[in-house]
Amino acid sequence: MLTPFEVRILRSLEEGKEYKLDEAEKVAGISKDAILRGAYLLKEKGYADVKEVVVKEYRVTDEGKRYLEEGLPEERLFRFLKERGEISLNELENHFDKKMLGIALGWLRRKGAVDVKDNVVKLVKDVDFKEKEYLKLIAEGRFEEVPNKVLKDLKRRKLVEEDERKEIYVRILKKPKLELKEVITDLTPEIIISRSWKGKEFARYEVKIPAKDIYGGKVHPYERIIRECRKIFLEMGFTEIKGNYVQPAFWNFDALFQPQDHPARDMQDTFYLDRYVDIPENLADRVKQTHENGWITGSTGWKGVWDVNKARQLVLRTHTTAVTIKYLAENPEPPQKAFCIDRVYRREAIDPTHLPEFDQLEGVVLDKDVGFRHLLGLLKEFFSKMGFENVRFRPGYFPYTEPSVEPEVYVEGLGWVELGGAGVFRKEVTEPLGIKGRVLAWGLGIGRLAMLRLGLKDLRRLYLPDIGWLREMPAIVR
Repeated sequence: MLTPFEVRILRSLEEGKEYKLDEAEKVAGISKDAILRGAYLLKEKGYADVKEVVVKEYRVTDEGKRYLEEGLPEERLFRFLKERGEISLNELENHFDKKMLGIALGWLRRKGAVDVKDNVVKLVKDVDFKEKEYLKLIAEGRFEEVPNKVLKDLKRRKLVEEDERKEIYVRILKKPKLELKEVITDLTPEIIISRSWKGKEFARYEVKIPAKDIYGGKVHPYERIIRECRKIFLEMGFTEIKGNYVQPAFWNFDALFQPQDHPARDMQDTFYLDRYVDIPENLADRVKQTHENGWITGSTGWKGVWDVNKARQLVLRTHTTAVTIKYLAENPEPPQKAFCIDRVYRREAIDPTHLPEFDQLEGVVLDKDVGFRHLLGLLKEFFSKMGFENVRFRPGYFPYTEPSVEPEVYVEGLGWVELGGAGVFRKEVTEPLGIKGRVLAWGLGIGRLAMLRLGLKDLRRLYLPDIGWLREMPAIVR
């Protein structure tokens, strides 16, 4: 028994001729879904063949487009050397961006165009830059004319991206000699009311036919993991707190006993604003003394001059500890259990594992009778609930905690992966702020945690609008 779709396909398509799905749709006058459904039914009955072909397509990235306009890095360096002859590497760095220079030198050496000896770069032969012509071909959609080796090189340089799509072909192998009768597939109200179903045959329901994929709405995988982290700490009795993205350096650095000449406070690591705010005078005075001579903490301090103006300057917070330490200063009486999940900012070069803004999970426990073992137990419990059974702690160093550790989890295929830092706040942190008791503290990078849970190798994938990846990602990941 043949469905109306099968009958229409058999009547419309020529025997032995291969049709693309789009072409078959036009010839038969029915939708692609109907063509596909009917073709698979005919395939099961031996009347048709359905073939899926994966077609690769290539497009030029934004970086590749920029190189099309400005020239490839190696091409620009070649032109420069052509005019100047040999030149020292130090002088070259005055004319070219360091990253761009590294790329350009690498490719010119690969082509045998330059010689680098005793810190001097010398042009030794002329070369061509066909890669730019190939980039133009790809930009024009003529990637079939580009050699595979060149495509691989351009992909590796991230100047070209590869896409895959499926093309489906339908071919009628033979047509049945019996009369092609149409059968009823859908029993509509009109058919029932008109009683036109009388004397007709009904199509058999075939559950094995491939159906069209339906993608329902679901929470973004990264947001789902953030919610999971939040749920775990709420279930453990913690209070969630929030704070401003912009903080005085006092809460971001000084209150945490981070010296004012610490490298992390330099302009190359922190986003500073040209704005200053007032800070609590009583706390500022105690923090100043603690930095300079240890105050009454038993410490010797950093032995430098503490500048209140540096503490008053606003910064984009580099960690959410700025939020938790301020919370403890405002709530110094134990017990306190709080956590914060929010965005932080650092002057990082963008690569697969670093971004200038990312999410951090920060937590603190303030009590009189807690210690280092409680901190390790708490973190181990959290990672266990997140699905990481093998957890270990490696000694670490942070200016504001002692002892300090870096928690690591074991991931099959990657080994031990570090996920953040933790420790017990030093007296130089707690006493100037009037905090009474011991404070257990930790900060974890949720992005890296999400990468491990989702099996990603590039942190940037969490933020890309990749609909295909989002559709394929299961609603629950373990």
